[in-house]
Amino acid sequence: MPNSAADRLAPLPAHAGHWAPVWVIVFVALWPAPGLAETVLSLGAVFAIWRLLRRRFRGGTQLLSGAAWALTSVLFFAYWLPELLSAFDAIDVPVALRKSAADLRYLPFMWLCAIAVADPLRRRRTFTGLAVIVAVWVIDALLQAVFGTSPLFWSMDQLKWAINGHGLCTPAEIAAVDRLNGLFGPCNLKFGQTLASVSPFLLFAAAARGRVAWGLVALACGAVVVMAGARAAWLTYALVLLCSGWRLIGWRGMLGVGVAALVGVVVLFNVSPQVHERVLRTRTVLGSGMDGVDAALSGRAQIWSAALCMVREHPLNGVGARGFREAYPQCDPDPGQVPAWGEGPAFHAHQIVLEILAETGFIGLILWLAGAAQAWRAWRYSSPAARDQARPAMVALLVTVFPLNTHLAFYSSFWGGLTLMLAGLYAGALLNEDRPTPV
Repeated sequence: MPNSAADRLAPLPAHAGHWAPVWVIVFVALWPAPGLAETVLSLGAVFAIWRLLRRRFRGGTQLLSGAAWALTSVLFFAYWLPELLSAFDAIDVPVALRKSAADLRYLPFMWLCAIAVADPLRRRRTFTGLAVIVAVWVIDALLQAVFGTSPLFWSMDQLKWAINGHGLCTPAEIAAVDRLNGLFGPCNLKFGQTLASVSPFLLFAAAARGRVAWGLVALACGAVVVMAGARAAWLTYALVLLCSGWRLIGWRGMLGVGVAALVGVVVLFNVSPQVHERVLRTRTVLGSGMDGVDAALSGRAQIWSAALCMVREHPLNGVGARGFREAYPQCDPDPGQVPAWGEGPAFHAHQIVLEILAETGFIGLILWLAGAAQAWRAWRYSSPAARDQARPAMVALLVTVFPLNTHLAFYSSFWGGLTLMLAGLYAGALLNEDRPTPV
């Protein structure tokens, strides 16, 4: 009898869970095509639920430890509950409720991500796959810096033309591009920040091969991050260098890395118009008062003033996740002035703490902090071996949510999916120490 008690208690087959790394790697590889990546995330969530229901959740601890199941779920609810609680009196309640319902898919997807790194074999496949993807992005972007075109984006664009007679980006978007964009292309300007956030997977893989390998990879990846133009990514990548290199080369080595980075920025300042413009814009913060601050931050001072207004008006549960753009006109500090980003409202707060407060209120901030506390507690009480195996995911998650920086929207599909993927990888890698690899 296939449904006998003995069958239900039988161990999972040796290949159980080995499908999970494939979903994670394909999801990340498709980030330059956000629609396809979103489809893979949703299908991965459905697939994970189907596999678990098919076995009636039997053998769950063979896929993932009980502690990892718990931490992954806690981190999800720290993200999702503020979204749900903010929806009931949001500016657009139906839209907010539909988004909250749709984002339930992140929970099984986070389980899938945790399963993908829950034993040595799966973890090696997943982290190696992510490192290879990041390396391909870096090489492609360096080729764009030399030849003016990303070979991978050009190939995708030609395929799109062949399919329906249209390119991936409009001529206006292509003409307006002012930064290195690699495979992401001129109409998806998230390349720099995305690369910086996932660069730990490549840098830790290089560090395993020694100092020279780490140094060469750090140099190549850093050049791309700087030329990609997002200054938030510069700070993110500086944190990645610190976290990945400190134990490898010590403080003297990191001092040398800092000097080399400064020299590199000076060189790029003189040869790259994009870097030149952003450095000059950053310098305006030093001598032009609040107007200079706003110009240096590309209008973010104005956005942050509006976010504080939303916090004052809706302190308990905010204006609703992704409700920033609807609430912005009522809180615009300079409604008669064209903002630095051009016409239209700001879409999000560009800063994680202000986004959480403005969109989900103090209830949301408390829940996020509770999730962060649980993540830190799990790290604190884990063994050195468990920390080592989770370090790439931990650093990637840490630099992505680092509060003293500017950010993309954490309640958007792209950046929310990226952040929760990293949270799932962190929980799965940290809390599955010494799990045997199936043979």
